[in-house]
Amino acid sequence: MPVLVIYNPVCGDRTAKAFFDDQVFPLLKSHNLTPDKISATEGSGHAGTIVAEFLASAENDQQPVSVILGSGDGTLHELINELNNTPTSKPLPRIHLALVPAGTANALYASLFPPSPDDDPIQYRLKSVQAFLSATHRSIPLHLAVNVISPPRARAPAKAEPKQVSISAVVASTSLHASILHDSEALRASDPTIGRFKTAAMQNIARWYNASVKLYPRTGTGVVEVYDPDTNSFVPHEGSTQEDPIVDLIGPFAYFLSTVNVDRLEPAFRITPKAKEVLEEGSAATLDVVIVRPMRDPEYTMDSEEARKAFSEKTVAVLGAAYQDGAHIALRYDEDGKVVSEGDGPTVVEYVRCGGWEWEPDDIDERAHFVCADGDILTIPLGGKATCTAAIPVNDHTGFALYA
Repeated sequence: MPVLVIYNPVCGDRTAKAFFDDQVFPLLKSHNLTPDKISATEGSGHAGTIVAEFLASAENDQQPVSVILGSGDGTLHELINELNNTPTSKPLPRIHLALVPAGTANALYASLFPPSPDDDPIQYRLKSVQAFLSATHRSIPLHLAVNVISPPRARAPAKAEPKQVSISAVVASTSLHASILHDSEALRASDPTIGRFKTAAMQNIARWYNASVKLYPRTGTGVVEVYDPDTNSFVPHEGSTQEDPIVDLIGPFAYFLSTVNVDRLEPAFRITPKAKEVLEEGSAATLDVVIVRPMRDPEYTMDSEEARKAFSEKTVAVLGAAYQDGAHIALRYDEDGKVVSEGDGPTVVEYVRCGGWEWEPDDIDERAHFVCADGDILTIPLGGKATCTAAIPVNDHTGFALYA
């Protein structure tokens, strides 16, 4: 199988080149493996161009390829989307990825290899490469989320604006998370660490987002599912039946985020802690969705600045509990609206498992029009909507897979 090495020299703390020179290349040499090509990215989308050109030059363009990728989640996102947008007359062969975490949060890597305080920091970053080099290596098919931004329908004879498509391999979100990613870019130069996300979170923590949502079941279940803390399992959503499976939700929303492949967005931030259950070979394409709606709070009476400020403390409690091994999914309201970890009150978080969702923002709520796809910020046009649909490779010969 051909082997291609790509690293992003400017992602994260900008140490990818040094790490490859000092650790990755000597490790490959010790296994008598010489890559067919080594490339450093030179700009946005370049990783995908490198792979596309490598495949085009191959004698057998349907032969699987192994790519050792030193980057963060953003470069992988660019690689996938660049390949998706590259015209081709044939399906791309399966691309097996050995990840070397070099970005800021490295959510996908941390989910595949949950970090431990006992980990040697160098050996930890080489786990996926070691899996690739193993005589018994295996790769896990990568689930994808296909995000489509649709403009409003045009009245004849006018032509509608084209749809915008962005594929994510980690996260698709609106509401608070999308606002955080939108604002954190302005902070990147002064703070390249994950600390900038916490700064942006505090800037947006009291916002609510007005939209309507539809949730669609995943293949094979027939219904949308929701997590039940009492049974520690997903059960049919009360608004979803075999006859009428689509769930309609009304806002406002404080938090709305879905993941594929990952149970965390930072090494300790386990926002969808049950998500790894669906990574096994042959599982249906799945989105795990975390939703926080203020109207579920028994204290909620009406939307006001005071209400938003008071509820922000509960949003902070949810996000803080996500750092406690995903404990937020068990939080409940007591009869007075206090957030507690016991009792039988309504859950603060609606933790949903589904196959897709649709988000239609209120035209007058500017921030509700932001969608985050693996850090890429998309904007829904006035009158438009966003959809997110989970997808998996159609067979063992196409799509992406991860050495783990």
